[in-house]
Amino acid sequence: MGKTKRKGIVLFTRQMKKDYTILAPTMLPLHFKMIAGILNSYGYRVKVLDTSGKHIIEKGLKYVHNDTCYPALIVIGQLLDALESGKYNPDKTALLLTQTGGGCRASNYVSLLRKAVAKAGFPHIPVISMNFNGLERHPGFKLTVPMIYRMMYAVLYGDLLMTLRNQCRPYEINKGESDALAEKWAERLSDELGRNSRISYKRIKKNYAEIVRDFSKIPRRNEKKIRIGIVGEIYVKFSPIGNNNLEDFLISEGAEPVLPGLLDFCLYCVYNGVVDAKLYGTKRAKAFFCKILYKYLVGKQRDVIRSITENSDFRPMGCFDRTRTLPEGVIGLGTKMGEGWLLTAEMFELAEQGVDGIICTQPFGCLPNHIAGKGMMKPFQMRHPDVNIVAIDYDSGASRINQENRIKLMLTEAKSRAG
Repeated sequence: MGKTKRKGIVLFTRQMKKDYTILAPTMLPLHFKMIAGILNSYGYRVKVLDTSGKHIIEKGLKYVHNDTCYPALIVIGQLLDALESGKYNPDKTALLLTQTGGGCRASNYVSLLRKAVAKAGFPHIPVISMNFNGLERHPGFKLTVPMIYRMMYAVLYGDLLMTLRNQCRPYEINKGESDALAEKWAERLSDELGRNSRISYKRIKKNYAEIVRDFSKIPRRNEKKIRIGIVGEIYVKFSPIGNNNLEDFLISEGAEPVLPGLLDFCLYCVYNGVVDAKLYGTKRAKAFFCKILYKYLVGKQRDVIRSITENSDFRPMGCFDRTRTLPEGVIGLGTKMGEGWLLTAEMFELAEQGVDGIICTQPFGCLPNHIAGKGMMKPFQMRHPDVNIVAIDYDSGASRINQENRIKLMLTEAKSRAG
């Protein structure tokens, strides 16, 4: 197609920015809606896919080896399903994937997607890596400081909306009211975080309080339900298509799902820059920057927590500055492949918040999860014998009925303990 290439990679050029649709897979619908809105306000045409179903997994299996990470299989299947649907012109479409650059196989998803796209007959389609450490550069796609600054608030808003929605949905009298309110706010905030709007932190804190008060007005049943925490690999933990709609299933079984926010993962990545300097003697300038950024982000998180405690009786998310200290003596902070020590830390955070049980979600054969998740269950239960914990593997060949039966057994035990 005559597209510009660098090292065999089809680049997303400045000319493409004007009229190309950029397709991105979903993970956290509320967060991604706002992030896509920010990108679109800067002249991009990003579409976050919301398709789901067995055919997505089958499409992934067609183009990706079934031994590959389950999240890769799903996101690649979702993108290729969109390309082959006929809804998008393949000559005016690009694909977008996030990339952390860590030691987890997730860093290879971009390469796997390029191979799959070429195999499907679309070798000319650009695949954009959205990352914050310069892994790849495309002339037509650039994350600027103002964009990243606005995305930070999208993550903070998204965590707040997710936390409040999950505390309302299991108890709401009018079914669907919590989801509708969260969607309404995500739509409004997507506009407010756009390029043409001035970012005022005073306004943002006012929004926090307004969001909390709006959710407080939702009529709810005054009943006690068991609270079940969800930890694990980031995609299957958050993505409804990745975990077979786990949050919906827990609510249907009379439980309240509790999830740590996306900001915790961001803070984990930043704090690893501080830890690396201590362990490996990496550049002091990078460690200094990471330390400043870490303190700044923790301060922002504390403001969200304060807005919840001051304006409602909802339970706030945990503060990461406390969370990172919880796994001391159990797992080292040098364990940072995939979710690493964060996974273990979130188990302890949820136990400290009083959950009745924890589900550790993991793609089948995910080595980092087996070490930091399943491998830490015994020391975790030595400290918290009253908290039920179960590891659930997700895979293209895994039986949903078996997964749900194991969760039901855990819920039954948690309910009997809770009385």
